[in-house]
Amino acid sequence: MTVTVDIDLAYEFAVKAPFAEVFDLLCDVPASVSHFPKVDKLVDLGGGVYRWEMAKVGTAQVNIQTVYASKYVSDRKKGSVVWTPVQGQGNALVGGSWKIVDRKTRTEVEFRVQGTVDVPLPGLMKMVVVPIVRGEFEGLIEKYIDNLIKEFGGEVEV
Repeated sequence: MTVTVDIDLAYEFAVKAPFAEVFDLLCDVPASVSHFPKVDKLVDLGGGVYRWEMAKVGTAQVNIQTVYASKYVSDRKKGSVVWTPVQGQGNALVGGSWKIVDRKTRTEVEFRVQGTVDVPLPGLMKMVVVPIVRGEFEGLIEKYIDNLIKEFGGEVEV
């Protein structure tokens, strides 16, 4: 049996770095992913498709590893990086986007991610597993964004 966990998160922030620096890092998937915690391996499958293999989390008796692939498409004129789920690569489907806006004195960034993670555990565990998986995913995303903000010279109040 599996428990399916839905993920839907959004964050907005502004940084000191210029648009070009922010966009160039976020559209370079390996460079961007290097700021994401607990990534065991990022595999380039070609054609803008990357498979994420996260580090195992949990205890020795019960642990999960999230694996998924997404296809990335960037558009400098629109200031966007969009990724869509690729079927048949692991136990999760993840999509999302970066929206990057040049405000001259700051760069505004909007991050969205949606997906599902299938955890191979009995349905009886759902009440326990769902909040743990969501919390872990949210914590990783928040650390990722914090790492990026530091890379871009700090956050700017809007």
